[in-house]
Amino acid sequence: MKKILSIIMVIAILSTCLFVSKVEAATPLNSVTLDTTKEIVHPGETVTLTINFGTDLGAYTFDIAYDNNLLEYVSAEGGTPSDNGTRVRVTFYDSTGGTAPRTNMSITFKAKEGIITSNPTDLSVTAEGLANADASVQYDDIGVPIVKNIVVEPIYQDYDIELTYTGDVIENVEKEMTLRISSALGKNYEHARIIAEATTPSGGQVTLKGTDEQQLEHDIIQSGWGDASGYEIGGQNVEKVLSLRGLFTKAGAYTIKIILIDRDSSDAEIVSKTFSITALPEQTTENGSNNNGNIVGNTTGNTTEEGNLPMEEEENIVQNEQAENLPQTLPKTGRNIFIPIVVVIIAVTSIIAVMKRKKG
Repeated sequence: MKKILSIIMVIAILSTCLFVSKVEAATPLNSVTLDTTKEIVHPGETVTLTINFGTDLGAYTFDIAYDNNLLEYVSAEGGTPSDNGTRVRVTFYDSTGGTAPRTNMSITFKAKEGIITSNPTDLSVTAEGLANADASVQYDDIGVPIVKNIVVEPIYQDYDIELTYTGDVIENVEKEMTLRISSALGKNYEHARIIAEATTPSGGQVTLKGTDEQQLEHDIIQSGWGDASGYEIGGQNVEKVLSLRGLFTKAGAYTIKIILIDRDSSDAEIVSKTFSITALPEQTTENGSNNNGNIVGNTTGNTTEEGNLPMEEEENIVQNEQAENLPQTLPKTGRNIFIPIVVVIIAVTSIIAVMKRKKG
């Protein structure tokens, strides 16, 4: 009896060992890799994720999780898909019994419209029910997600820089200027900053000063604009407007380069633009005015009380006006004395002629 019990126990132990051995025989599938057709996806564009198995599989169930605030499911290839809004499950079973295994499957998503900022996101993959072509080998489930990172972002428009003013720039006279940085859809930067570089004529200097919201004055050429850590910029219809006062100490040609930098990327240049400005000297122009538009007393001779014209010029103008007003022909006025005299002469001549006839 004891011998029989011993045999049964040995059989039980062997069976247990074989079972454990069979369970432990499941093979990890460490060869799975992920590829995408693009890493940056713009609104309205599609991106396809391909799951490469690294071996032939005759059966699998893959779950692909995604952010439905950014992406929407389009289609899958390599199994039967089921989308619940945040995860797509794709199931495959080789019904031929191992003659049509697969080495990969793919799934396509579309980036949603209306996205106006950059959004890093990921496609997260897990799996279960993995088997080789003839189901003779079972693979471990993939419980720890395999992740593929992508970015969903809009098509940004470059920032534009404008430096504007009205009238001439005069040496040593402050000029009101406006600096405008804008974009219809600008990329987001958490710590952007405005700086400037200038070249001047020999012996000349230039400053571009402005006052910020804290009533602090900054010269953007000397120290840049605002807090040293920068400010946030980006989004739709971005517009940063600064009121500045430019001062150019010497007449001549100046160049000013305005630069928007990213403090988070070692002051990398985001955008820049160079402006050429000519400062004019403070001197009298040909029309008798200085560069500020003021009349200066540089005429000679006597002037009228208004101080506008010399008196000789004014008299000539009056005489010319009088000459222009004279009539070109004399008017016919009064009686003509010659007509009666002619009539009398004709009458006397006629009487004398009549008398001579009578005497004859």
